[in-house]
Amino acid sequence: MPHRYILLHKPFGVRSQFSGEGRTLKQFVAIKDVYPAGRLDHDSEGLLLLTDDGVLQHRLTDPRFGHPRTYWVQVEGTPDERALQRLAAGLAIREYHSRPAQIRLLREEPALPPRDPPIRYRKSVPTAWMEITLTEGKNRQVRRMTAAIGHPTLRLVRVGIGDLRLRGLEPGQWRELTRDEVEKLKKLKP
Repeated sequence: MPHRYILLHKPFGVRSQFSGEGRTLKQFVAIKDVYPAGRLDHDSEGLLLLTDDGVLQHRLTDPRFGHPRTYWVQVEGTPDERALQRLAAGLAIREYHSRPAQIRLLREEPALPPRDPPIRYRKSVPTAWMEITLTEGKNRQVRRMTAAIGHPTLRLVRVGIGDLRLRGLEPGQWRELTRDEVEKLKKLKP
C-alpha cells in the first residue's frame, strides 16, 4: 500500500493533533494513520503536511535536516531596517540563538482568508506584514523572534514548506500531494 501525503490548510484555533480536547485535525481530515510532519501552534494557521511515511516525517521534523519554511507574519508596528537585519542575522531567544533567516517586509497585506476570530484592531497602532523563511522550527520561534525586536506577532500563517505553497486551499481544506511534489520533498537538502 502506497504512502499518503496530505497538504492541509490548518485553521486558526485547531490543534496539530488528531486526539484531545477542543478542535483537532480529526474534524478536517478523516484519513486513518496519517500524522503531522511538524507542528503549527493552536494560534497559528496555514500549511501542515500529514503523512504515514515515517522516514519523510522524521526527515522533516529532525532539527539536523533543516529545510525552508516560509511564514507571513503580521506584527504590531512597522519594523525598521535595523530590526529586519537583526531577524535576518539570527538573534538570541531564551536558551538558543536562531539561525540566519530570510526576511522581507511585504508592501501590501497578503491575500488571505479572514481569520476567525479576527485579530484585535487598534486604531492607534499600525501593523505590518513580513515574510520570514526559516530552516529550523523551534517552539513558537517566529513569535519569540518578532517579540525580541519589539514587534509582537498578531497573525502567523505558514505559506510554504520547501517548494509547497498554500495557494488554492481555504482554511480546513486539504489535498493529496502530486508525485512530483513528494519527490521534491524527499530531495530537500539538510
